Amino acid sequence: MFCGPLGVHVGPGSSAAMGRAAERLERALTDSGVGAGDEVVMPSFAAQEVAHAVRAAGATPVFADIDADSFCLSVEAAAGAVTPRTAAIVPVHQFGHRADLAGLGETARRHGLLLLDHEEDESPAAEILHRQAHAAYLNARLRGVRTPRVAAGAGHTYQQYVVRVPGNGRPDRDAFAMVLRSKGISCRVPVQTPVHRTPGFRRDLWLPETERAADECLALPSGSSLSRRELQRVVSACNALGGLLRPASRPGSGRERSRARV
Repeated sequence: MFCGPLGVHVGPGSSAAMGRAAERLERALTDSGVGAGDEVVMPSFAAQEVAHAVRAAGATPVFADIDADSFCLSVEAAAGAVTPRTAAIVPVHQFGHRADLAGLGETARRHGLLLLDHEEDESPAAEILHRQAHAAYLNARLRGVRTPRVAAGAGHTYQQYVVRVPGNGRPDRDAFAMVLRSKGISCRVPVQTPVHRTPGFRRDLWLPETERAADECLALPSGSSLSRRELQRVVSACNALGGLLRPASRPGSGRERSRARV
């Protein structure tokens, strides 16, 4: 089953907007009969409000890993998280990148599950075009960081321009961010803690791509109001630092994924 736009996404929106989106998600779940005893598959690399909405509907959030390039719910991981208790899948469009709804929809159809999609970026078209142009400028000039990747056939509105900082994970990413801020470059960690690591939803899980993204990701300024000069300052500051860091080898998981329920 497919349910139309709910407005749940990871972006720079206000807490009030996220709260309204979570309320819509909760209503959609309850109106569809999802409740006590049901499980809802969702990414852990997301806002806690999504998990709170699932729990408020009476269901149990089940966290699955993300795709390394899009930061969206992995089709393979979502399929692997389905159990006889699963009632729905909630993909989250990350930072303006669309989730793989075709692949996730096929999983939902195969298992008879509800797929709750989210509305796209509602920013004015001109603002989205400016952000995309700024992203293209940064993509062509940044060195020493991994710039955003867009999956074939997917759209990206760059609600946040999120790069990966190479090196030794969180320590190097945080040091990189500290130096940028000292130079007057605004930047932020887009997802501080994956939901399955937070006190209210803690699970004994190893989600390797989620963990890696939480340690490496940094959102750089790229809003539509930035001037070309300001964008060049971002490029210069990042490129001056990028050569100091070496990409770390990608470690294996070292652990089997396990699942726990509340």
